[in-house]
Amino acid sequence: MWEAIRSNRLKSRLLLALLGSVLVALGFIIGAAATGDPYVGGLGGALFALVLWLVMLVTALVGGDRILLMSVGARQIQKADMPRLWNVVEEMTIASGMGKMPKVYIIDDSAPNAFAVGRNPDTASVAVTSGLLRRLNRDQLQGVVAHEIGHIRNLDVRFMTIAAVTVGTIAVLGDGVLRWMWWTGGGRRRRSSGRGGGQAQLILLLVVLVAAIVAPLFAQLLYMACSRRREYLADASAARFTRYPEGLASALEKIAAQASGTEKKKVNRAVAPMYIVNPLQARRAAGLFSTHPPTEDRIRILRSMAGGAGYMEYEAAYRKIHGKEKHCLGDSTLSSVKESVAVREPSREPEPAEEGLEQLREAFDFLDREAGLLVIPCACGVRIKLPQGYNQPTIQCPRCGRVHEVPKATTSTPVAASEQPAGPLTHYRRRGQGWESFQCSCGRTIQLSPNFAGKYVRCPECKNKIEILPSANQDSQPGASDSLHC
Repeated sequence: MWEAIRSNRLKSRLLLALLGSVLVALGFIIGAAATGDPYVGGLGGALFALVLWLVMLVTALVGGDRILLMSVGARQIQKADMPRLWNVVEEMTIASGMGKMPKVYIIDDSAPNAFAVGRNPDTASVAVTSGLLRRLNRDQLQGVVAHEIGHIRNLDVRFMTIAAVTVGTIAVLGDGVLRWMWWTGGGRRRRSSGRGGGQAQLILLLVVLVAAIVAPLFAQLLYMACSRRREYLADASAARFTRYPEGLASALEKIAAQASGTEKKKVNRAVAPMYIVNPLQARRAAGLFSTHPPTEDRIRILRSMAGGAGYMEYEAAYRKIHGKEKHCLGDSTLSSVKESVAVREPSREPEPAEEGLEQLREAFDFLDREAGLLVIPCACGVRIKLPQGYNQPTIQCPRCGRVHEVPKATTSTPVAASEQPAGPLTHYRRRGQGWESFQCSCGRTIQLSPNFAGKYVRCPECKNKIEILPSANQDSQPGASDSLHC
């Protein structure tokens, strides 16, 4: 495994150098065409492209992961938000031997998928869609999370983040050149034709046109070539971490089936190659522009791992599918990892549909809280969601007609002068131990987590200090006197 990882890292450095060269060459051609001087203009364009690449590289290293997560609307969660997902990520982190658990994000997307980003294992993040939580059982979710943690442990995420930004820069630069030629090329050619330089200018513009089209395609080809091998290595890692290859195999089946029906116009093309199954390719056979091996091929390898879940079994299955002369992990790696990893028994199978629905409900509740909605659970099962600023004292359940009071902070009994804060003091009495939401007097929704142990919260809108009283069937927790901001 380590031999394959070292080989991948070497290829990654070579690939990034080639991508940088493509970007600089494109800048040289653009500069020469724009000024008509292949020396001053060409060198200036090359220097501009190099500076642009360095700026984008620094941006990718410092905040590329945050940019990619923001581009898909990912929201970070904590254990109290989605304990099931959190526990799976925690289990796979321990199984992988990583010292630090990655941050966990949720994406509001009905299509099941997941990806990982980060500069290194200490700053990495795993993002999963709400559709993934809805459709996968625990074993399958473990397989997907273990695959992404395999990418993190193998340092694939750093390469993928930097390469994605570099390829994107080349694409943007090439697209800018095509737009520039569309708006100014014709006029430039007409002005040049009167001075006898029309033919030379036409040839130069043709070179620019070809470079603007070919450079992004060439950069994409280089990027794709190194991405496919990484997916096999991450699959092998997932099989070992989970000790249950069938979990990832069945998860890939479900994800590919759903991804093949996803509307491509809704897919973020910058992030698509980083997903465990590229939604822009789904079950399409591998080609020059494929970021992933064929999903069927990955599934066959995982299901051919007879008798074990270790690297040796994965290598044997890989050679069985691709031929004995092909290899994935390398002989030196296999000679250093001789032990066989036994396949564990599956978890509850089949998984009850209720657990998938519960995971989806947790995801939606979290997204509702992030959006500032006030959630009122009704006894009939409906969860009534009210926007911030809802100014009616009650709300009627649309299903059963039951009328609910909107939870609001009310005026509190005066306290001692030494404890009296600036402004009016209000209070809210908790109704249970789970997540709760209520309205401040200004209309702002306040969220309380199950782990909240303070006595006060401060409204972020009006800065009013609100006392939090324990529920009627719960005694006040001693020592929890800190004031918290919500």
